[in-house]
Amino acid sequence: MEEAKVNPLRKGIKNDNLPHFFCPGCGCGQVLNFFLTAIDELGMDLSKFVGIGGVGCTARIPVYLNVDALHGVHGRTLAWATGIKLASPEIPVVIFAGDGDLASIGGNHLIHAARRNLDVTVILVNNLNFAMTGGQVAPTTPGRSVTMTTPYGSPEPPFDICEVAIAAGATHVSRQTTARPVVAINAIKKALQHKGFSLVEIISQCPTQFGRYALKSGSPLRSLKWIEERSVTQSQAQKLTPEERREKFVLGQFVDIQMPVYAGSSVYERES
Repeated sequence: MEEAKVNPLRKGIKNDNLPHFFCPGCGCGQVLNFFLTAIDELGMDLSKFVGIGGVGCTARIPVYLNVDALHGVHGRTLAWATGIKLASPEIPVVIFAGDGDLASIGGNHLIHAARRNLDVTVILVNNLNFAMTGGQVAPTTPGRSVTMTTPYGSPEPPFDICEVAIAAGATHVSRQTTARPVVAINAIKKALQHKGFSLVEIISQCPTQFGRYALKSGSPLRSLKWIEERSVTQSQAQKLTPEERREKFVLGQFVDIQMPVYAGSSVYERES
């Protein structure tokens, strides 16, 4: 009998930690695949990485990667990353965080890691709610959306995490979606090669929570179509009014500049 073919990306997975805990149709599984594909196409040695996750659906991704992983409390991923980079600046560090983890309890760490230009890659999976804990409203939940804690619609305007990171000083910032896999993979590849603070936000479907509450459907396909319908490129966004733009996910690379990276004690590593 012909031997069963094994996905070459499985070499990047800790098989003993399978099966994963992601819901059927969750975008976190896609982002895990995107990251492994990016690493494989770049020819990077995943075993040299440190993966960091806090609390939430996205934070489980490093648990399945064949890396040294740190999985701890909510919102503190960038604090741990800072310590690792100061102790061993040569180690590549990638943080996987959800919108609740990074923009809510971890928001202050996000601002200051971006301000310092800490040399890490942050992959933010934005599923627009606190999914793992039941579907509560989050800082990124679109206005007027129904969630478990906003049954009459959220009265609050959402954060634009990319704009927050840019304002704080991040040197590489982009946004993509799970509905456009090839573009998302390329965005991750660019972020991994950037020296300095890199943030890739990936808008993701959450059929179990956001889909059922806000979209009245637990279908992953329905969620993906909704994301795609709301997505525009930067050139398309320029033709919209401010009100129309607020209802859209503007995709693309927003910033890519080189600045000295943080090395601690008010000392910045400078190119020789």
